[in-house]
Amino acid sequence: MRIHIQHKTRYDYDAPVQLGPHLLRLRPRLDGDCAEIEYALHIDPEPSARRDCLDAAGNRITRLWFDRETRHLQLHVHLLVETGDTDRLIPCLEPDALRLPLGYPATDAALLSPYLTAAGADPALTALAEKLSAAADGDAYRFLQQLNQYLYHNILREIRPSGMPQTPAQTLARGRGACRDQAVLFIGLCRAVGLAARFVSGYQDRSAMDTERRYLHAWPETYLPGFGWHGWDPTRGIEVTDGHIALAAAPHPTGTMPVEGCYFGDAGSRMGFELQVDSDADIRKQIDTTA
Repeated sequence: MRIHIQHKTRYDYDAPVQLGPHLLRLRPRLDGDCAEIEYALHIDPEPSARRDCLDAAGNRITRLWFDRETRHLQLHVHLLVETGDTDRLIPCLEPDALRLPLGYPATDAALLSPYLTAAGADPALTALAEKLSAAADGDAYRFLQQLNQYLYHNILREIRPSGMPQTPAQTLARGRGACRDQAVLFIGLCRAVGLAARFVSGYQDRSAMDTERRYLHAWPETYLPGFGWHGWDPTRGIEVTDGHIALAAAPHPTGTMPVEGCYFGDAGSRMGFELQVDSDADIRKQIDTTA
C-alpha cells in the first residue's frame, strides 16, 4: 500500500522570540514493513543549522538551531511511503517459550530493562492483568490478544488533541481515553505481567473515530522472544497493519513527541496543525467521485 501524508505544524508568537534548539521526530521508522519513497521537510524560518541522526532509542530525528528572532515557526512534512503486509504472529513451535511470566534471555533482558519497568503498583491494574493472564492460561500471545480486545470493548475512545497521557489507573477508572491513554494502559498491563512494552507514535490510514479531521496516532508494541517487537491497536481492536506508519518508539511517551523545543521572549504562543493521510485507494476514490 502506498500512503501519501501532508503534515503541517505551525507555532505563532505574540511578539518576536528567539527560538531555542528544537528536536523533531517526523520521519518514519524504516523496517521490513515500511519503505520511504519521498520525504521533504520545509522549515520556516530557515534554521541556521540542521542535523539528521538517530536518538538513543534508534528513532530518526532532526535537530534544528536558529540564530534570529521570529514571530512564527512552521514545519511542513511531505511524505510518501510504501507499506507491506505486516506479519502476524504465528503459533510458537515451543509453547513454553511464551509462558507468562516470560523469562527473557540474559542478552535481551539487559536491553529490555527500560521497557519492563512498571510505573508503580496499582491494585486495580494488577488485578486486571492477573485476570487476563489467567483467562489466557498463561500464554503470552493469547494474553495480548485478549488485552487488545478488552480495551477495545471496555475503554471508550475519545479525541484529546493535546496534553500528556493519563496514567493507566486514571484511564481504567474513567473507562475512556484517547489513543495515547489506551496505549499507556496497554503498556502498564503488559509490564504488570513481565512483558516488555513500548509507546509508539505515528500515522494511520484511517481513524477508529472515523472523523474528518486527522490526528497523529499512538499505539503500543510488545517484545516476544523469537518474534521481536509487534504492534497492537486497542482503539481498533486489531494488530498493527500496513496502514500504520511508525515515527518513533520509546519506553515513555515523552520520548516520542513529534516536536520538542523552546523559545526565549515575553510572548504567548499558539499551535495549529493540518494532517492529511491518503492511500492510493483513497486517491482513486476521490478521482472517481469528481470524474
